[in-house]
Amino acid sequence: MRARYRARGLDEDALAPEPYAQFTRWFEEAAGSGLHEPNAMILSTAAPDGRPSSRTVLLKRYDERGFVFFTNHGSRKGREIAGNPLVSLLFPWHGVARQVIVSGRAEHIGRDETAAYFRTRPHGSQLGAWASEQSSRVAAREELDRMYAELAARYPEGEDVPAPPHWGGYRVAADSVEFWQGRENRLHDRLRYVRTDAGWDVERLCP
Repeated sequence: MRARYRARGLDEDALAPEPYAQFTRWFEEAAGSGLHEPNAMILSTAAPDGRPSSRTVLLKRYDERGFVFFTNHGSRKGREIAGNPLVSLLFPWHGVARQVIVSGRAEHIGRDETAAYFRTRPHGSQLGAWASEQSSRVAAREELDRMYAELAARYPEGEDVPAPPHWGGYRVAADSVEFWQGRENRLHDRLRYVRTDAGWDVERLCP
């Protein structure tokens, strides 16, 4: 199950001045390669006792302020972020032998921004955000289907569905961003941007 990696690597001289611009380069290349859902990222959080948990979420937008995703605030990840906003994001672009690893702090985005995004979601996804009390126990699938059917009757196709008050966006402001490039002989390139008072420093890590 070993993979063969590319000979061409990642050099400091080829990096963008800051990590969000570099992420744009790699994200566009990943999307252009035909990689399935390059915006899928693994979000890792930690409970108050230090126990970690991870799940896949979708990146919906990003800029120099950070990476944005949306979820139920009452979900496990939402509760853990409320207690400890320090999180990690991992973009596992295995098909192009690349990874991007973000470490930073998650913060709520504004309700206006959440509502604007919610209006762009498919009707079924809007109803699903209301129907599912994410991460809570449910007796049976039929209970979820019943709640969804009740919401579909209340908000038929074409009718505006308000954003649930318990649902919204988080922005992860990066403290560090590592760009990992697979190389031959397991001598991978790892270049990490680290935030400083003056901007960003870049350091090379051993593979």
